[in-house]
Amino acid sequence: MKPTHPGRLVGIVVAVALLTWAVIRPIYSDLPLLPWTAIPTVLLLAIGEGYSAWATKARIARKPDTKPVEPLAVARLAALGKASAYAGAAFAGLFAGFALNTVQLLDRETPRREFILATGSFVACVVLICAALYLEHACRIPKEPDERKRD
Repeated sequence: MKPTHPGRLVGIVVAVALLTWAVIRPIYSDLPLLPWTAIPTVLLLAIGEGYSAWATKARIARKPDTKPVEPLAVARLAALGKASAYAGAAFAGLFAGFALNTVQLLDRETPRREFILATGSFVACVVLICAALYLEHACRIPKEPDERKRD
């Protein structure tokens, strides 16, 4: 499995944002309101992944007072990080598309609320992407001292 490239994630965010903006623009008034629960939910996922990354990195480095980590568990965490990064990018694009649509309607109360929720959800998704990339990075096997000298 190769590391996730941040450029691909940015591309997904931009593509999904533009697609979402184009799709919801004509039907915005018929859509239900965005839920506020996306922000704390995504932030809790990001905190969980960030903590898992920190703990896994310490266990792989065999820090004192840590248990050895199973290789299969590390592979699963790396896959979780990769999947979370791509899902976070897709949802960040979705919320960015909503924010793009509502930014021009800030003089009205409902679109202003939608803009604030979409922007907060977008930021929470970016935090999730960062935590997922950190988790993926933490699952790498450290290089041996001999390999470091060759690089």
